[in-house]
Amino acid sequence: MDQRIVMVDSGTGLKLTEEQLDERSAVAAVRLRHKGVRAGDTVLICLPVGPDLLVATHAVIAADGVAWPLPVDLDQATLRDRIQESAARVMISNVQRALDAAEESRVRIVMSVAELSGASPSCPTGR
Repeated sequence: MDQRIVMVDSGTGLKLTEEQLDERSAVAAVRLRHKGVRAGDTVLICLPVGPDLLVATHAVIAADGVAWPLPVDLDQATLRDRIQESAARVMISNVQRALDAAEESRVRIVMSVAELSGASPSCPTGR
């Protein structure tokens, strides 16, 4: 069977196949639901452009959530404003600036890419 490539990471050259995207997104969607994401919940995603962003976005949609991407290059004040405007309770990020900006918001559940994929977490999972 032919493996369809859906993305090539420009930094590493690693390829993500359609099958890998489906598998990783399904695992991540289950983890989001276990963390309390419900249908219609807004989930902030602040990750660099790459496979992790694609998987996270697909997972949020599969969990019936609403994906709200935040560019990683925004300054702290703009990140804080966008996070507050979103009224989201959940954020997926490894970006320290975004995690800091979420401190004074409604965000109560923070998931790292590692936690979303099932690896051991590298940042807090709750506040």
